Amino acid sequence: MTPKDVYAKRLAERQATVSSFDQLHVRIGNFRLALAGLAFLIAWLAFARHVCSPWWLAAPLVGFATLAIHHSRVLRARTLAERSVSVYLRGLARTSDKWAGGGASGERFADSHHVYAADLDLFGTGGLFELLSTARTRMGEDTLAEWLLQPAELDEVRQRQAAVAELRDKLDLREQLAVLGEDAAIGVHPQSLVKWAESPNRLSIRGLKLVARILATAAVVTGIMWAQWDRALPFVIVVAIQAIITYSLRHRLSEILHGTEHSFADLSLLSETLARMEAEPLQSPRLKRLSEELTSHQVRGSEAIRRLQKIVDLSMSRDNVFLRILDIPLMYSVQVALAAEKWRALHGSAVRRWIAAVGEIEALLSLSGYSFEHPEDAYPIFEEQGPLLEARQLGHPLLPATRCVRNDVSLGGETRVLLVSGSNMSGKSTLLRSVGVSMVMAMAGAPVRTKELRMTPLQIGASIRVNDSLQEGSSRFYAEISRLRQIYDRSEKQPPLLFLLDELLQGTNSKDRRIGAEGVLRAMIERGAIGLVSTHDLALTEIGTEFEEHIRNVHFQDELQGGKISFDYQLRPGVVTKSNGLELMRSIGLKV
Repeated sequence: MTPKDVYAKRLAERQATVSSFDQLHVRIGNFRLALAGLAFLIAWLAFARHVCSPWWLAAPLVGFATLAIHHSRVLRARTLAERSVSVYLRGLARTSDKWAGGGASGERFADSHHVYAADLDLFGTGGLFELLSTARTRMGEDTLAEWLLQPAELDEVRQRQAAVAELRDKLDLREQLAVLGEDAAIGVHPQSLVKWAESPNRLSIRGLKLVARILATAAVVTGIMWAQWDRALPFVIVVAIQAIITYSLRHRLSEILHGTEHSFADLSLLSETLARMEAEPLQSPRLKRLSEELTSHQVRGSEAIRRLQKIVDLSMSRDNVFLRILDIPLMYSVQVALAAEKWRALHGSAVRRWIAAVGEIEALLSLSGYSFEHPEDAYPIFEEQGPLLEARQLGHPLLPATRCVRNDVSLGGETRVLLVSGSNMSGKSTLLRSVGVSMVMAMAGAPVRTKELRMTPLQIGASIRVNDSLQEGSSRFYAEISRLRQIYDRSEKQPPLLFLLDELLQGTNSKDRRIGAEGVLRAMIERGAIGLVSTHDLALTEIGTEFEEHIRNVHFQDELQGGKISFDYQLRPGVVTKSNGLELMRSIGLKV
C-alpha cells in the first residue's frame, strides 16, 4: 500500500470510531435524561404522595452519577478520535501536495540575516518547516528548527538516519503523540520550565518543614479545643505565630508558587508524552540513549512530572474560598511551597535532559513522518574524500510531485563550480534552491528528494533572496556584498562550504560585475568551496572558459511557439544561446 492508501484506510477507521462515539454519546445522554426523569418521579412519589421511601432515590442518582463519569470518558475518547481524524487529514494533504497553510509555519524562527534560511524558504507558509514538523511541543519545534539552521557532524547525521529509519513505520506512535494533552495546540514552554527547575531553593530554612507541620497540627487541636470547651486563646496564639511566619515568607512563597503555576502549563501533555515514549521499545543507539535520559533517581520522568502536576494543582487550588480561610491555620501555602522545593531539589536538574530528549525525539518523529510519506526519497551516502556533491534526479521537496522537474547535479574533483545561465523564469533559481534545501535535509538526517545522492558533509551559504532594506538603510547591492562576505567567512570553517549565488552582483555595472564575480569565485575555489552560480548575463559565462578546469557552464533554455514561451526546466551542458527578455516584454504589451 502507498502512504496515501495507508492514511486513507486509517482515516476511514477513525471516522467510523468518531461516528460510533457520537451514537454512544446520544444514547448515554438519553439514559441520563431518563434517569433524571425517574429521580423526579420518585421524589414526587416519596415527598408529595408518600407512596415510597425516599431511599429509592439512591438508585437513579447513583446510576446518573455513574453514567456521568462514563459519559465524560466517552467524550474524551471521541475528542481523541477526532484529533486522529485531523492527523490523517493533514497526512493526506501532505501526500496530495495540498499541505501549505495547514501546519505550523515556524515563523518565529525566521531570520533575514541567516546565511540561507530565507533564501531556501525554510520557514513561513509553504516552507520546509511546515512540510516536516509534526511536533506537539515547543521543544520539538525548537529542535527541528535548530537542525535545519545548523548542519550536524557526520556521526550525528548517521545516528539520526538510523533513528529515523527505525521510527519510519511507527505510525501508531506518531498518532498517539499527536493527540495527547487537553488541547490539540502546541504546548509546553521549555524556557520558563527549565528556568524554574534550575532556580536555587528559596525555602532552605532549617526545620521549616517540621515547624509547619507541628503548627498545622496544633491549629487543628486548638481549634477542636475551642469548639469543645470554648477556649479560643490557644488557637489565637497558634494562628498568630503562623501568620507571622507566613507574612515573613510572603515574597518567597509568592515567587515559588507563582513560578510553579505559570512555568508549568501543559504539564499533563509533557507527562503523557514522556509516558508514551517510555513505553516504546527502541533499538537504535541514539533512541536508546534518549530513552535512558527520561529518568531521574530511578523515577521515570512521566511519574515525576505527574507528582509535580499534583503540586501545581494544590497551588492553584489556593484560590478556593475555603482554602483562603484555612490557608494560615493549615500553613497550606508554606507546605505546598515546601513540596515544590523538594521536587525541584530531587528532579530539577533532570528537567533540561527531559526537555532535550523530548525535543529530539519529536524532531526525529517529524523526519520519520516525511520518510514514510516519501518512500522514493533516498538517504545520502556520505563519502570521505571531497568536497563532493553528486545527485541523480534531484528535485525540490516543496514543489508538487506532478510539477517537479528533476535534474542531475555533479560537483567535486576538478569541477568546483556550476555556472548556470538561462533566460528569465527558466529554472535557475529553483535549481539553486533545490540543491540548497536538499543539503539542509541531508545534513539534518532526513532523506532527500533524489534517486541517489553521494556527498561529503557540507555547510551552506546562499545569496538568492537578498533585497534592499529601507529600515537598515542598505541598497540591494550593499546587502548582496554583505551576504557574500558572510558566506566567504564561513568558507574558513569546516565542513567545506557549498555556496549558492543567484544572479551574482547584478546590482552593479557590467565591468565591475565581471571583475567582481571572477574575484569572488576565485577566492571561493581557493578556500576549497564548491557551489552553483546563476546568471542571465552572458558576459559572465566567459568566466567558465577562463577557469575551464574548475568552472563548468550549464544552462536552461526556452522555446517560443505561437507567441508563447515554454520551459522544460531541464539542465543542459554549455552556455545558453538565446534570451527571452524582449519576447516577455512584448508578450505583456510593451512596445519594444
